[in-house]
Parts: sequence; C-alpha cells; structure tokens
Amino acid sequence: MDTPLQALEQRITDLEIKASFAEDTVEQLNAVVVRQQAQIDRLVRELVELRDRASAAEPGGVRSLRDELPPHY
Repeated sequence: MDTPLQALEQRITDLEIKASFAEDTVEQLNAVVVRQQAQIDRLVRELVELRDRASAAEPGGVRSLRDELPPHY
C-alpha cells in the first residue's frame, strides 16, 4: 500500500504529465490558428484585389442582368 507521500508524488507526476500534454496541445492549436490567420489575410488581400479589378473594369456603369446573358441570346 502506498504511503501518503508516495500517493502525493504519484499525483504530482500525473499532473505534470497532463500539463505536458496540455502544453503540447496548446502549441499545436496555436500553430493551426497562425496558419489559418495567414490564410485569411491572403484571402482578404485577394478579395480586395478582385474588387479593385472589378471596379476598374466597370468605371461607373451599373450592369444589369441583360449584360450577363450569354451572346447567343
């Protein structure tokens, strides 16, 4: 049977192991968040660029649905 000191040492060891796994998980999640934020930033830049191109292609004219019809109509 474990003495109270041995039981306490075992609990501390178990907590250290759990803390280590939690630390590793937090680091992995942080890497995912950093990667996703970089992807979001890239997508926002692309969206702004596409909006700028669309604005430059249509210098003020509002397009109607008729403008969107294929040429054979």
